[in-house]
Amino acid sequence: MTTAPVRSRSRKKVLAIVLAGGEGKRLMPLTADRAKPAVPFGGIYRLIDFALSNVVNSGYLQVVVLTQYKSHSLDRHVTTTWRMSTLLGNYVTPVPAQQRVGKRWYLGSADAIYQSLNLLNDEKPDIVVVVGADHVYRMDFSQMVDAHIESGAAATVAAIRQPIGIADQFGVIDVDPSSPSRIRAFLEKPTDPVGLPDAPHEVLASMGNYVFDADALREAVVRDADDDSKHDMGGDIIPAFVEQNAAGVYDFKDNDVPGANDRDRGYWRDVGTMGSYYAAHMDLVAHLPVFNLYNHEWPIYTDYGPLPPAKLTEGPGMAPTTTFNSILSPGVLVTGGSVRDSVLSPSVRVDSEAKIDGAVLLNGVHVGEGAVIKNAILDKNVVVPPGAQIGVDPEADRARGFTVEDGLTVLAKDQVIE
Repeated sequence: MTTAPVRSRSRKKVLAIVLAGGEGKRLMPLTADRAKPAVPFGGIYRLIDFALSNVVNSGYLQVVVLTQYKSHSLDRHVTTTWRMSTLLGNYVTPVPAQQRVGKRWYLGSADAIYQSLNLLNDEKPDIVVVVGADHVYRMDFSQMVDAHIESGAAATVAAIRQPIGIADQFGVIDVDPSSPSRIRAFLEKPTDPVGLPDAPHEVLASMGNYVFDADALREAVVRDADDDSKHDMGGDIIPAFVEQNAAGVYDFKDNDVPGANDRDRGYWRDVGTMGSYYAAHMDLVAHLPVFNLYNHEWPIYTDYGPLPPAKLTEGPGMAPTTTFNSILSPGVLVTGGSVRDSVLSPSVRVDSEAKIDGAVLLNGVHVGEGAVIKNAILDKNVVVPPGAQIGVDPEADRARGFTVEDGLTVLAKDQVIE
């Protein structure tokens, strides 16, 4: 991460903006004490690591991260992990709400950029790449930037093909049949969508990633600031470009990431709900992973501290340890327990005869002797007493005050189990 800034083939200067101010209400209680982009994922990562890794792997090394809600752990992770060579003018820096235009926080993603226009004024980029901070995927943004420049559009929206039957869950892009790279209409969660010309059973859903000509973006957010709108990039800014016939679409299927295999090529998950967060973890532990963390040509960068390797050891009386289709992070210690189809984050401990099945255990969780954890997510530092059962009986869990959602039992950070 210390190479010189890369420009697209037309020598344009690019600034990347990562929108990381989301509150993440649908991921409660995981977001009770942290911003959504700071939620741990996949053992050693934070959700924001995927967006930042995609940006820097694409060659864009001037990156600002706009933060807002409960941002301390997010700011700390960005500043301690994402350090690059200042000699070459490279940086990743968090930027909180600065109240430059009034005593208020960000009113939406477009307002976040409006309130941070000083960043564009300082860097004077030709192109601005704007990405969300809470999706799991790999993407080479330099390919999208090149397509944007070649199209002549002022704004380009990254889109992924989704089944037409779930179109009502997304912002859907209606393309012009005579010019498939241009957006004819942007439809918010439509109930009667029309399929793509080359795939009638699919629609193009917005991924929340954009490329803009810098001057056009500046003008758009300034104009939006005076409008009675939600000040949202997808809901307000992009439709304004569509009205001007200045919005293009970039089909994610055309993005060719180095090292991708046939199974995980084109993978993208919006982990905005507890069910999708859990499902994305199960994608990782599948025998043939649906999303491959072991692509060394497009690494996901992070820092998990000075931890020892994971260790599996016999329990008392030579009780065996067994693991199947699971991720064991550094610092994990399993002593005579059983772990199946699960993700164990750094410094998790599993004692003798404990059974972990289909679980996501975040940093520092300790599972006592003989305890059973199934279909559950346990946040940091939860201590499970010996013999306890979590996720086995959802109704019993709910009666104990645990969160039960999407068929999963979820325990908050430091939650005490009686």
